[in-house]
Amino acid sequence: MKRTALVGLAMCWLASMAQAEGRLILVGDSTMAPRSGYGDALCARFKPGLQCLNLARGGRSSGSFRAEGLWDQVLALLREPEGRRSHVLIQFGHNDQPGKPGRSTDLVHDFPANLARYVDEVRAAGATPVLLTPLTRRSFRGPWLHDDLAPWAAATRRVAADKQVALLDLHGLSRAAVQAMGEAEADTLAMAAKPAPGAPIHPATAAERAGAANPVFDRTHLGDKGARLFASMVARQLQDLAPELGAQLLP
Repeated sequence: MKRTALVGLAMCWLASMAQAEGRLILVGDSTMAPRSGYGDALCARFKPGLQCLNLARGGRSSGSFRAEGLWDQVLALLREPEGRRSHVLIQFGHNDQPGKPGRSTDLVHDFPANLARYVDEVRAAGATPVLLTPLTRRSFRGPWLHDDLAPWAAATRRVAADKQVALLDLHGLSRAAVQAMGEAEADTLAMAAKPAPGAPIHPATAAERAGAANPVFDRTHLGDKGARLFASMVARQLQDLAPELGAQLLP
């Protein structure tokens, strides 16, 4: 066989391998976003051949992520004719809660409808959606974790069942882990060290307003330790939910 033919076959083989390795797109809020969430730590767990794009953004809800045009960027990527098999991880809930102007959504109607529409559009683009229940907050009341995101996690589970789409129950897993470690250990997962007794603790939105450039202590966002912990949790679940992604995880 001529050398040029061998080179051509090798190039085709390399191209097919790149296509097979695929692409992972992360869509969500600050608990997944760069600098404040676990998304970048998750991307770092994959082999270089898999393209992992963290498009999650702080302060966004299932409604505002679309309204601000961020979802259009995801759809544009999915329409690119590059041949990669794409998976899209979708996680909302934190900013869908009431009292957040321009972001909050109705739990009964809008929130599930938004998630269902994301699922439909990912599938229509030829990609595979995976719904994630929202990462737990780490606020305790006495010895017990205060679970204020349970209704949004339950709504996400219902959408996943209705749409027969893969579900990664991050809320349930993270809640159990944080409850087991207790408040003192859970506080070490934050972006900054816990203030001295009597000093104020910033609300969860402080890091969002600062874009996480100036980390503060809160019980929602993640520092390096928290990001690694929950990224590992998500990666382990993906091995079962999406074996083709699991095969691309680093040892």
